[in-house]
Amino acid sequence: MSRIGRMPIAIPAGVTVEVAENNKVTVKGPKGILERVLPSEMEIKVEDNQVVVSRPNDLKKMRSLHGLTRTLINNMVIGVTEGYEKVLEINGVGYRGQKQGKKLILSLGYSHPVEMEDPEGIETVMDGTNKITVKGIDKEKVGQYAAEIRATRSPEPYKGKGVKYADEVIRRKVGKTGKK
Repeated sequence: MSRIGRMPIAIPAGVTVEVAENNKVTVKGPKGILERVLPSEMEIKVEDNQVVVSRPNDLKKMRSLHGLTRTLINNMVIGVTEGYEKVLEINGVGYRGQKQGKKLILSLGYSHPVEMEDPEGIETVMDGTNKITVKGIDKEKVGQYAAEIRATRSPEPYKGKGVKYADEVIRRKVGKTGKK
């Protein structure tokens, strides 16, 4: 049986979890409200301050959906209580970023500055000129926007220039040597 799917999700104080028809789960907390329609085959019950997810049978598809459903609900509960954040770093001579209202403006060695608008529910904070923190309550949106920022100039392996995650390790390569 799914070890993750079996674990109950504890509901912290100040958080309400509601399950409507078609498994539409609404989680309300101090940081906001998250809604998501989860697979209708799974049975989601809220009982005495915890959420329990169970599956109808042991088919391969049901087993894989079991853990996924539980994890998605858990991510929603964590999102409305603590929120999620990803930190990116800009490395390279002359590479920098700045914030103008809801716009993130990056100078990454292109002939033009790259402008990115913060999506709804996501906030970016500049720490100096080369550290970007992406914050929000939806784990998926935070990760997606951070990936889009990183994709504007992915780090290259020779000098390590580009936008990388703070905890990412870039495998460096040795440049070519001249003929003798």
